Amino acid sequence: MAPYEALYRGKCRSTIGWFDVGETMLVGPKLIQQAIEKVKLIQERLLAAQCCQKSYADNRQRDLVFQVYDWVFLKVTPKKGVMRFGKKGKLSPRYIGLHMIIRKVGQIAYELDLPSDLESVHPFFHVSILCKCIGDPSRIVSVDDVQVTKQLSYEETPIAILDRQVQRLRTKDVASVKVLGRKNNVEEMTWEAEEDMKSRYPHLFPLPEKGPTKTSQP
Repeated sequence: MAPYEALYRGKCRSTIGWFDVGETMLVGPKLIQQAIEKVKLIQERLLAAQCCQKSYADNRQRDLVFQVYDWVFLKVTPKKGVMRFGKKGKLSPRYIGLHMIIRKVGQIAYELDLPSDLESVHPFFHVSILCKCIGDPSRIVSVDDVQVTKQLSYEETPIAILDRQVQRLRTKDVASVKVLGRKNNVEEMTWEAEEDMKSRYPHLFPLPEKGPTKTSQP
């Protein structure tokens, strides 16, 4: 089935068979006028749809403006077989950083303070490939300092025991301790079982002080 027949439910006729014998008339200017009106209507509706879609997109877009000494991430586009900023392969990160902005160049470019391993990279970047860091950069842990296991997990090393509590159940008492992790973040302290922590980190629990021993009198 031809596309015309599927759309209009009928076979396409040539211009010769449009009219019966004796009914032909000069319809060229009229057909052209109708076609022009249809084209104008289509253009108006396409413009209205375009304006509607543009209004939706403009509500979600805003001009990116950074200040000097802001911390930003740098967007990279890794390609297969191409080394970009020391990363290779399709599983390389999409952003690298953090980097500090040290100077604004024009309206849409910024100069970044790059580390020594990226000294061969031009330090000026377009605003579209920068992503602002929202938070405290000092609390970000470097990936090189985290020992990841084969199961893609890591263990947070505790550094101190801050508190202890005993929860009384029906048949036994369960002791737990408040553990401070290596990040020294008080807001992220957790309660762990005391027996488990003693078996894994005995150095965090001080030995009980021994009192003076009593000597027997003869």
